[in-house]
Amino acid sequence: MTQTVLPFKLEVTGEEITAHAGLVLFGEFLDGVRLNVVVDREMPRPGSGAGYRASAFVEPLVLMLNGGGRSLEDLRVIYSDRGLRKLLGIESTPSTDAAGGWLRRMGAGDGLCGLGRVNREVLRRALKRDDCSLYTLDIDATQVVAEKREAKVTYKGERGYMPMVGHLAENGMVVFDEFREGNDSPGSRNLEFIRQCAARMPAGKSIGFLRSDSAAYQAEVFNWCEENGIKFAIGGDLDDAVKSLIRAIPEREWRPYQDGHIAETVHCMNRTEKAFHLVVIRRPVQEGLFGEEDERKRYKVIASNREESTEDTVAWYNHRGEASENRIKELKIGFGMERMPCGDFCANAVFFRIGVLAYNLYRFFQAVCLPEGWGRHQVQTVRWRLYGLAGKVVRHARKLVLKVQRGGYGLMRAIRERCYAFCYG
Repeated sequence: MTQTVLPFKLEVTGEEITAHAGLVLFGEFLDGVRLNVVVDREMPRPGSGAGYRASAFVEPLVLMLNGGGRSLEDLRVIYSDRGLRKLLGIESTPSTDAAGGWLRRMGAGDGLCGLGRVNREVLRRALKRDDCSLYTLDIDATQVVAEKREAKVTYKGERGYMPMVGHLAENGMVVFDEFREGNDSPGSRNLEFIRQCAARMPAGKSIGFLRSDSAAYQAEVFNWCEENGIKFAIGGDLDDAVKSLIRAIPEREWRPYQDGHIAETVHCMNRTEKAFHLVVIRRPVQEGLFGEEDERKRYKVIASNREESTEDTVAWYNHRGEASENRIKELKIGFGMERMPCGDFCANAVFFRIGVLAYNLYRFFQAVCLPEGWGRHQVQTVRWRLYGLAGKVVRHARKLVLKVQRGGYGLMRAIRERCYAFCYG
């Protein structure tokens, strides 16, 4: 007899058991919002009658990324979970090779734009339930390291990509993304990106506020915000003009702030049409070996046109750490976007946009279906407490029945009721 540490036997069962009973509820939500209908309407159709529709690729990928999968190989977990597929009505899933080939075909065609239209429809439905009409846009670039032969070296010295992401601070949803080469500067085409974000807002909803790091410290961005009545707070560059301006601030105008001092002045760039506030935070730093001072460590600068106290502007600007940087971290780490599956840039752009779609659908599901208090949970917590519940699939009186343990029954029933009320109420 085989020696084991614990005294239990391991046997095979023919019963249909799913390790993702909670993920079924997310799949039910996808069906309720008619994701497959939208995907097949907006995405390119298969080249032949025997080919897979776009939804046959997108839905398993969205489920896989929400369930914790991190690569195309993890699609096999969806395929092998017969109970999950039976409950969701998924007859089969494409193979890993087929999914990779589809990503490349979509990248070479209209797939990326089609996914953009799908995401726009998801955003429209999600924002429709909000009372808010003016939203805060947080934009930021993020590095995705990729040891691909065609990937370019980023400014951080690593080979990979540098996608740009625009979040809505009020609900965490991504309004637009642009997958970029690794050697693309984070400061390039920022006004174009902001305009793309604004154009994708549904009717009756608009961008009223903008936050960004110093990559958007550009005269054209400031002018566009002023023309469109957008209040902004953008990290400033310590160029020679700004350094001279800081040195000209009288010592009496500096006041204590946290572990340093804060002051405010007015600045105007060569091509800005209006002057703006320049908030300067001064912190103590250790001098160099030869007594020189590193001004980039000593001073932090924020450009803004907000009419409020200096401290309130800094507090509002700093909130982008939670509203943008941490949400990008969840998109990358929580939804597997820290690695790309293909050597082809365009195929990876399609995969990244599917990751954005999976993330947005999760935020949507979280807002309308999960109980109060679950809105603050990251996806890892939802996986542990909901998606990973086990269930047994049986057929009774010509109906499918999902049997779960008593502890999870109440939660799952409440989520299903909230899902039905939203989709059909």
